Amino acid sequence: MKKDIHPKGYRPVVFKDISCDFAFLTRSCVETKDTIKWEDGKEYPLVKLEISMMSHPYYTGKMKLIDTAGRVDKFNTRYAKKKDVAK
Repeated sequence: MKKDIHPKGYRPVVFKDISCDFAFLTRSCVETKDTIKWEDGKEYPLVKLEISMMSHPYYTGKMKLIDTAGRVDKFNTRYAKKKDVAK
């Protein structure tokens, strides 16, 4: 195995699914500026997720439309502009 190819900064990090308010604590080396107070009273770095196993339709068995950052609105706006140009 090659030396020095893996990141060194592993630490506890909270990942939080913002669509269903589900969070879990694990080790990661991801950089983040946000922090959150966890159940044990300690403060940990926070990574916000748009989807996780608790909100993904494959795991939940329920179809759910998750429109993050207005993607549907952006598409409709672009499509409307192209439709007007085509006339």
